[in-house]
Amino acid sequence: MKLISWNVNGLRACMNKGFMDFFRSVNADIFCIQESKMNPQQAQFDFEGYEEFWNWAEKKGYSGVAIFSKNKPISVSYDMGIAHHDKEGRIITAAYEDFYLVNVYTPNSKRDLERLAYRMEWEDDFRKFLKNLEKTKPVIVCGDLNVAHKEIDLKNPKTNRRNAGFTDEERGKITQLLDSGFTDTFRYFYPDLQEAYSWWSYMGKARENNTGWRIDYFLCSETLNSKLKNAFIYPEIMGSDHCPVGIEIQC
Repeated sequence: MKLISWNVNGLRACMNKGFMDFFRSVNADIFCIQESKMNPQQAQFDFEGYEEFWNWAEKKGYSGVAIFSKNKPISVSYDMGIAHHDKEGRIITAAYEDFYLVNVYTPNSKRDLERLAYRMEWEDDFRKFLKNLEKTKPVIVCGDLNVAHKEIDLKNPKTNRRNAGFTDEERGKITQLLDSGFTDTFRYFYPDLQEAYSWWSYMGKARENNTGWRIDYFLCSETLNSKLKNAFIYPEIMGSDHCPVGIEIQC
């Protein structure tokens, strides 16, 4: 199976920048997006051959995730079941025969870290949510996790030490999640590969100079490690400030 994840930074805008060209050419079994910034009533797109599942924020033009799947999942659920987390359209969980797939758009701590305390609460609740799913079957998590885990995962770690996405607190939470039994699939295959990024600021020719961050991930339960075939980043694919990421897994 090929699984793809992409923060599109507004699906309607990305559609005008080649989204469907990549969608068709990559021919994923499951394709997940984050930051759709819409609900499906706001536009009509043709994802022929795919089942569609959408979750969107109460606030218009904000957040939102979607899953497009060739095979119909056994079941689909939305959010975490925690009221104050469940207003921003950040999670879809699809159950398949061999695993749960969780598509997530993790809250950003924002400039001046004004949302860092909330982010810490979210991280703890999300980890518990995943571990509860894992009691039934293995879990694959994909999406924009809004954190560069280690110094290798961004171009300028020293100057970003207290910036959103690279605080000790955020890095500690993803370490805690991985230590609880999850694998960072890209680092599983490429533990020492440098300058492998998935997001670039629109400022200062960051993408042209590859001044980026790796904040988009596929994680999986460690029990699935033996089924992993490869992990990908597609930095050449434009259309968003993020690029797609993906895995191949035998399931």
